[in-house]
Amino acid sequence: MKIKLTMLVALVLFTSAGAFAQRFAYVDSEYILKHIPEYVTAQKQLDQLSAEWQAQVDEQFADIEAMYQAYQQDQGNMSADMRRRREDMIVNKEREVKDFQRQKFGFEGDLFNERNRLIGPIETRVSKAIQAIAERQNLDVILDKSTETFLYSNSKIDKSNEVIIQLGYKPE
Repeated sequence: MKIKLTMLVALVLFTSAGAFAQRFAYVDSEYILKHIPEYVTAQKQLDQLSAEWQAQVDEQFADIEAMYQAYQQDQGNMSADMRRRREDMIVNKEREVKDFQRQKFGFEGDLFNERNRLIGPIETRVSKAIQAIAERQNLDVILDKSTETFLYSNSKIDKSNEVIIQLGYKPE
């Protein structure tokens, strides 16, 4: 929220001060990425991988729930030592599942690393294409419409289709 306010203030200051005469444009990065077949394919791979790992997590949590239900049913017939061992088994299994979940979905986890591997180079290409357009058209600032950082945008300054063309693809 603070960043949006800062950008709005900067935009107002730059556009209202005649001495600065900044040239602004915007792009819609989501729109651009949807036109890049490699991105669409990579996103499908990531979604599939995420779904597989989530199914494994859900299955393991279901196993833990079954272990807990069985423990509650058998609890009356167990010695204190047996109860403690079963409780430890359940707690350890839950810890293992949470570790697995963190390894797959956590910050710098497997999904994060796979996303960087598959999508990072595409984002770099898009960034370079945006920079090339900005330099060619002498633009001072290009905003990303996808981040919803402005309240109004004139479609005449949208450079998304030009980025798609710069990347060698055909816009809709």
